[in-house]
Amino acid sequence: MTQQTVSLIGVPTDIGAGHRGASMGPEALRVAGLGERLVARGLKVVDRGNLQGPLNPWLPPDNGYRHLDEVATWNMAVHTAVRQELQAGRIPVMLGGDHCLAIGSISAVADYCRDQGKKLRVLWLDAHADFNTSNATPSGNIHGMPVACLCGNGPAELVGIGNHTPSTTPDVFRQIGIRSVDDGEKKLVREYGMKVFDMRHIDEVGMKRTMEEALAGLDEDTHLHVSFDVDFLDPPIAPGVGTTVSGGPTYREAQLCMEMIADTGRLASLDIVELNPAYDVHNQTGELAVELVESLFGKSTLIR
Repeated sequence: MTQQTVSLIGVPTDIGAGHRGASMGPEALRVAGLGERLVARGLKVVDRGNLQGPLNPWLPPDNGYRHLDEVATWNMAVHTAVRQELQAGRIPVMLGGDHCLAIGSISAVADYCRDQGKKLRVLWLDAHADFNTSNATPSGNIHGMPVACLCGNGPAELVGIGNHTPSTTPDVFRQIGIRSVDDGEKKLVREYGMKVFDMRHIDEVGMKRTMEEALAGLDEDTHLHVSFDVDFLDPPIAPGVGTTVSGGPTYREAQLCMEMIADTGRLASLDIVELNPAYDVHNQTGELAVELVESLFGKSTLIR
């Protein structure tokens, strides 16, 4: 079996967020030993360093969007970097940064899948549906809008990133762990027919059944992308995020989720976003995120 190569791409910006600090996320993941842990899993790791982009001007919303031009610039840089790694046969791992950056990474993955004739499946692990629009958003923060933008519902500057508009369709997404959705956003999620496995679903059927449903239909023609927002996790185990929402997956549920993804053998690209060291305690959230990513790449708690 050929050794897989993982490319780490740091994207140090909180341009789409409502709190400062996610810009320090890439370094916190490196400090927690992400690269070394993946090497220990038998992977080759190339750290591409950090992308560059505009500073966060920290301005109020303009026509319902905060920092639209800057967000577009950062996402175009992400798109180019992720696309390059995919074309070179590597697994891009985006170290965010806030979740608006998924517009760049997933549009790149979607373009790549179209070129390769592959189907795309995106697992969106998050407390939030991120399906807001300028009309539905209470804040104007674009990290609440990436899924909507990827599905063609957003400003031209973001919807048009990539070679195809819209970049994706709602049916490629499986949203897991959702527990905070704005009222206007709920209507849109229903209208677009998003597949959402919220915390109530996980409570009712368990994480195992939820993941079986979310992973159903994967085959060798499927590119599996995981977009892991650290606020997916329950706040007591992961305090280091800007937008904590109580009642998320426990440590064991999160591990099972990651192990079941690893079992498919299909993981081909990854975002790790919204880690905010300014809210963390001794990098505990960074270390947990790294542990979970190890599980995503096949570290099992049992000898199987």
